[in-house]
Amino acid sequence: MDQIQTEIVVLKSQIQALQQERTALTINNVISGENDSPLAMVEAYRRQARENPQLSAELKGIDDAVAALELQLQQKQAQLARWQIESKQLTQQQQLEEAKKVAQVHAQRINQLAAELATEIRLLKRCADELSPMYWQVYYKPFITGFKTISVPYVRSDGEVWTIVNRIV
Repeated sequence: MDQIQTEIVVLKSQIQALQQERTALTINNVISGENDSPLAMVEAYRRQARENPQLSAELKGIDDAVAALELQLQQKQAQLARWQIESKQLTQQQQLEEAKKVAQVHAQRINQLAAELATEIRLLKRCADELSPMYWQVYYKPFITGFKTISVPYVRSDGEVWTIVNRIV
């Protein structure tokens, strides 16, 4: 991208140099008064072209070169614009990839905590199963209820879409 920007600067400076050269050639060879009418100015330029065909050819060459350089300049500017858009998209894609990595770390941590929580719930259920008969005898009610509906969050992915589901423990 820097190379194209450099080429654009070079093209602009070449165009400017050619335009200055053309102006200098034109001003030095056409003498007209400040009060000349437009028709007199046109006649002076035509007379100068007839009298000095080499200068006219040089001016025509400069005009053609400026036109060609301006076309190149437009192409380079269009190319630079396309590359800037592509660069911006690439940057967004890189940001997305970085964010996905961060999300993946969090999802792995959630799954790790969910596994630990599921283990703790199973251990608690085992204790409750052992204590419940004695607890019923002493307090006439269950020790812990609700084990059939206990769930923990779990993050899964099919590669593109991530889903958080509840796993029954």
